[in-house]
Amino acid sequence: MKINKKHYGRKILFLTIGLTIGSLFLVNYSLSLAKTADTYKNLEAFSNVLNMVQENYVEEVDSQKVIEGAIKGMLTSLDPHSSYMKPDEFKELQEETKGSFTGIGIEITTKDGILTVVSPIEGTPASKKGLRAGDKILKIENESTQDMTLMQAVKKLRGPKGTEVNISIHRKGWTELKDITIIRDIIPINSVKAQLLETGYPHIRITNFQSQTTNDFKKAIKDMGEKGAIQGLILDLRNNPGGLLDQAVKISDIFIDKGIVVSTKGRIKEQNTVFYAHDGNGKYDFPLVVLVNEGSASASEIVAGALQDHKKALIIGAQTFGKGSVQTIIPMDDGAGLRLTTARYYTPSGRSIQATGITPDIVVASPNGNSDKTEDKENDEENKPKYLREKDLKHHIDNGLKSAPKDKQKELDDAAREEKTRIEELLGHDNQLNTALMMLKGIKIYGSVAGK
Repeated sequence: MKINKKHYGRKILFLTIGLTIGSLFLVNYSLSLAKTADTYKNLEAFSNVLNMVQENYVEEVDSQKVIEGAIKGMLTSLDPHSSYMKPDEFKELQEETKGSFTGIGIEITTKDGILTVVSPIEGTPASKKGLRAGDKILKIENESTQDMTLMQAVKKLRGPKGTEVNISIHRKGWTELKDITIIRDIIPINSVKAQLLETGYPHIRITNFQSQTTNDFKKAIKDMGEKGAIQGLILDLRNNPGGLLDQAVKISDIFIDKGIVVSTKGRIKEQNTVFYAHDGNGKYDFPLVVLVNEGSASASEIVAGALQDHKKALIIGAQTFGKGSVQTIIPMDDGAGLRLTTARYYTPSGRSIQATGITPDIVVASPNGNSDKTEDKENDEENKPKYLREKDLKHHIDNGLKSAPKDKQKELDDAAREEKTRIEELLGHDNQLNTALMMLKGIKIYGSVAGK
């Protein structure tokens, strides 16, 4: 019998491939079974421990409380941002993004096992008391925070308006703890604040990303534009701890006309998402400077990273916090919720934000960055420099222009002088903001000289 060697060789090849695939399948299946067996073995160990605790512990055990504690321990062992929320805690989280809440106004995380301030929210009790990004909260109401979960700490820091909470903090360079008493207040959700530094140069600050942030930001740009053509904009994201992802994407989309804004990559396919800018946006052609610092985290890093990669803005300030992980909120049947880290954020160029943050194009040290002295706002006001103006001199002559009635003109002059003095004093003690304004003006001048 004649054998077709070529045909026979193919049969052997296909048979070999088939056996190899079958072997791999059996290996994977065996590994899966082994992994499942290990899981059940560990669950059996947990059940045995729970049974021993229920039968032998010195006092009667609340099984629900013990199991909740086990769940919390499981999640906190994963990373600082994964946590279990009881129904009341889950409700509080939902209120954060939809309405106001009462507390002291800080974003916190766990860093190296220590409760750490990511950023105080501007204008809140924590900010007024001088808390800064990087401060370690070692005690709340004289109770050590060493074994507290994030949600437990948040719950202790929040409370009715007007009530006090005592915390003990440590800051780099300090030799001992400092006890601070903070009076809780309503934490507003109005996250956009705008002011005109000079004609044509507005300064818009986003303190965190809430449900109305993009609408409020667009309104602020419109309002500033009505006061004169915008020559350059300073977008201030310093001490912005983050917030809603969709708002960060929408803010970036205002200035980016096409391409990726941010992407997420997780272990399962469903967590791999790419957010794109919409065609037709990016209509603003004025120069943009973004201010960041150590307290800029999460959503604010997404905005800074997107604008930096697309070369739509100059990033000025200090290295950002580096929270580049995605938390998915999973509701439970009993009203509780899981906050589970499911992916990482990546900038349009593919950079991971996680644990690295955004490096500014121009590094400018944060105000009082090397100081270990905490001062209240009231003390800052007392120490502000005072400036003498020509209009302040007795018997000064006017500018020769027709003016409003004397009393009305004096009122207008006083208001204008106060506002100008306030802005000059602000720029005088905020080197990052002053640098941003100088860069914007430089870009504008360079553009006109270069014919751009």
